[in-house]
Amino acid sequence: MKQKLSGFFVLFLAVFSYSQTTRYIYETSVNPDSINLVRMKTERTFLDVKGSRSLFISENKLIKDSISASFKQAEKETRKKEEKDFSKPGNKKHFEPTFFEYFIIKHIPEQKVSYYDQVGGKQIYYTEDKPVKWEMANEAEKQNGYQAQKATAYFGGRIWTAWYTKDIAVSDGPYKFSGLPGLIVRLEDDKGDYKFDLVKRVILKNSFEEPTQTDAKQSTKLDFHGDKAALELELMKNRKSMAGNTGAGMQNFESGGRSAGGMQGGGHRGGGRGMRGSGMNGGNNGFPVQNSGNRNIPSETGNQNPIELQ
Repeated sequence: MKQKLSGFFVLFLAVFSYSQTTRYIYETSVNPDSINLVRMKTERTFLDVKGSRSLFISENKLIKDSISASFKQAEKETRKKEEKDFSKPGNKKHFEPTFFEYFIIKHIPEQKVSYYDQVGGKQIYYTEDKPVKWEMANEAEKQNGYQAQKATAYFGGRIWTAWYTKDIAVSDGPYKFSGLPGLIVRLEDDKGDYKFDLVKRVILKNSFEEPTQTDAKQSTKLDFHGDKAALELELMKNRKSMAGNTGAGMQNFESGGRSAGGMQGGGHRGGGRGMRGSGMNGGNNGFPVQNSGNRNIPSETGNQNPIELQ
């Protein structure tokens, strides 16, 4: 009987530990300007580990996405009220900008990484399985409260220094970094643009899980920026088309009113407007706006500094 209870207890712990999420909170510092060394911007990023899978996401994006998800589930009247409440100045903190407008899902054992971004309501992603190649060092010291060891890697045009601890048996870390015999508790690049410091670990019973769309557009790392720009262009064209149809409907309504008075040139004027709308001006407006992906970054940040250099 005792053996059965013991076996049940072990099974219960295994299921419980797999179902719960462990969140590792990093204080993340970013130099926002790709050209100049300016004052570092700081925000919190999360590494949520559940079983053999992890999610890397910024706190500000997670808040924004979870609020958006709750809006979609609420009834129309309630949603209108919430949108009105969240638009008040005192609630602006819910929509703080982030330097990480994407999220990353990792399958830890395979070191398989899926990078998700979004254009309008459409997700676009790519998957890669090229593990980070680490060079292990003999240096060991205490970092952020943990006994840690040093490792370095060349990744994304930067040399990264990681400090990992074997006290936390999770072969993972912030952003795309994983593959060390323990959790990364500190990570920084040689240019001084990015730094991740583990500040806290919490257990979550009901964490918000970033949804992935079944119709998300699959791309590759090489083609990702081009495919994303094509999605932005398609979105802009659709918006223009909808606006044009609405405008054409109003023009037809007005033209019909004028025609009832005796066809006083209204058809010709309407045709002229249509030519101007579909001519040079319409074509120019079809091109993607520069830095459209940076719309959530404060204007004072200048040129956004990519974590992976091209």
